[in-house]
Amino acid sequence: MKKYLLYVFILCFSLSYAQNKINENLKRELDSIMKSDQILREYINFDTSEDRKKEIVKDLSRENDPNFRKGIWLEMKKRDSLNLIKVEELIKLYGYPGKSLVGEPTNIAAWYVIQHSSKIGEYLSMIEKEAKKKEIPFTYFAKMQDRFLTQQGKEQIYGTQGQMKQITNKETGKKEFFNYVSPIENPTRVNDRRRKAGFTTTVEENAKEMGMEYKVYTLDEIKKMN
Repeated sequence: MKKYLLYVFILCFSLSYAQNKINENLKRELDSIMKSDQILREYINFDTSEDRKKEIVKDLSRENDPNFRKGIWLEMKKRDSLNLIKVEELIKLYGYPGKSLVGEPTNIAAWYVIQHSSKIGEYLSMIEKEAKKKEIPFTYFAKMQDRFLTQQGKEQIYGTQGQMKQITNKETGKKEFFNYVSPIENPTRVNDRRRKAGFTTTVEENAKEMGMEYKVYTLDEIKKMN
């Protein structure tokens, strides 16, 4: 009887280990993709120090490239396209590469690539399912849903997305860029929704992190700005 129980224990442990074992090769590939997606975005981030920017340029072996700064947006666009091709191939092979398959934080690598693509609508339901299974944090689904809604010209739900619009300064008559938090559905309840989704900041605090002052706007108000 003891031998039988020991056999059952070993079998269950082996099955559990097999189910939870990280795919190291896939993890390495996704880590590389995530670095490719993020490194140029880190470079252009206003909060990135000059010392860190120098490290990034060195990491990319671009110290002697005089056109690096000028071509950064085009290079980012090319990287995004190539990364999307790779991620879509991996999703076809493995499904969404979530926490149980590649661990954290690698489980958000594919999310980043999709978030920076024009294919959010194709993958949004998949991301929602993975979030509900806790394969990725629910906040990442919330961010993607907000981005999709704002791209559709609709109100966002969690207040995660900011936008920029060129308007005329009424005092000077000159064109200038106006940054704002995209209109939110039922804005008086947005912080309740954020808390339930797992966000640790309010919409006001999030706006400040994006370099904006939070103010409630409707879609019509934004449309009328010119």
